[in-house]
Amino acid sequence: MKQNSLKVKDKKISKIAFSHVGCEKNLVDTEHMQGLLDKEGYEVDSDINDANIVVVNTCSFIETAREESIRKILEYINQGKEVIVAGCMAQHFKDELLKEIPEIKALVGTGDYQKIAKVLNRVEKGQIVNEVSKIPEFIADEVIPRYLDKKKFVAYLRIAEGCDYKCAFCIIPKLRGPQRSRTIESIVLEAKSLAKQGIQEIILISQITTNYGQDIYGKPSLAKLLNELSKVSIPWIRIHYAYPTGLNDEVIRAFKDSKNIVPYFDLPLQHSHPDVLKSMNRPWQASLNESILGKIREEIPSAVLRTSLIVGFPGEKKEHFEHLLKFLNRHKFDHVGVFIFSPEEGTSAFDLPNRVIPEVAEARKDNVISVQQNISKNKNQSYVGSKMKILVEKISDNNELIGRSYNFAPEIDGNVILSINANNDLKNFIGKFVEANISFADEYDLYGETIKIL
Repeated sequence: MKQNSLKVKDKKISKIAFSHVGCEKNLVDTEHMQGLLDKEGYEVDSDINDANIVVVNTCSFIETAREESIRKILEYINQGKEVIVAGCMAQHFKDELLKEIPEIKALVGTGDYQKIAKVLNRVEKGQIVNEVSKIPEFIADEVIPRYLDKKKFVAYLRIAEGCDYKCAFCIIPKLRGPQRSRTIESIVLEAKSLAKQGIQEIILISQITTNYGQDIYGKPSLAKLLNELSKVSIPWIRIHYAYPTGLNDEVIRAFKDSKNIVPYFDLPLQHSHPDVLKSMNRPWQASLNESILGKIREEIPSAVLRTSLIVGFPGEKKEHFEHLLKFLNRHKFDHVGVFIFSPEEGTSAFDLPNRVIPEVAEARKDNVISVQQNISKNKNQSYVGSKMKILVEKISDNNELIGRSYNFAPEIDGNVILSINANNDLKNFIGKFVEANISFADEYDLYGETIKIL
């Protein structure tokens, strides 16, 4: 990995590789650690086989994520690598991990990734390092080095870190600390830098994006931020984690007035029934669900709506779940992610009575998926016969172009698969926007033919 913009010192002996588990916020932390080590002269190799030190940036949000993180840690230890554990598991189990897995060389907390070079230097001297702040307080800004994969044309832009909410099921405030926002000026500067690097789409992320700025400006300031970002020459700006409380008239107007903020609303609603939402410590939300969805569709008819849901929450009765299914059938979201409740020690939901038995929770998840597949298929089929703007990201093994319309967020939604005249050099289309005819659709993806580069 080379970064010509960075002043590189003499190359060090160690070869470092990164293994990433978890969300986009974790990915941004990884990119900053890669950039910081590259600046210090370390060889940061994407090939783990060639590395002698592996930094595993872990997730600890739910049990399955922890299991994956532990599997990776043990896998690299068994391969003879020196392993540094960073991220949420290091933060969550800072007192237990080194005892349970003494082969680990260092822990780096969620508010300590900026110290990675110093940690690595100590590891190289044979020290065992526990660099985990009790309460995470750091957030990287535009001056902290960051490595971006040159093969990708999408970048996540973190506008805030941490969370002040106390949802009953969520351990994130314990893992990521209180909310701390970056300034508008800092975010805009990074957006401009990303644009210069050829990024075609930026995705704004934080734990609660619609609460952005509350801590530093005294009130949520997402609308003001969007208005400033709309002036940056990035073709697509997408917002993730938009909680309904913050989708006020100003924010919706910013979506409407901007040419580059795509009308894609990621709304992590979690449930629809008032009793379940009250148990989740989100009692304010039930009355907002209906009104905010109606308002978005009225103001922005082209809006794409995504939500994430939890089934099997303690006390979720059959009638509560049926309410959720009716809610889905009524509002017909474009995309839905569904998760089974995971009891997390340290959250208020951990000790709640009336847990839903696993078989029932699994069946409810399958039911939601089945219902949503039909909705998504009908939604996708409505695009057949239309022309769409597509960002081309890669070439398939079958020599087709794979990309996305604004309807699809990367990694979590579908793709658009495009055929093209055999006389064209497919590499010329990578990272470009094209116009395409959509000719077929299934419940996940769209298919069509490329017309021209835009």
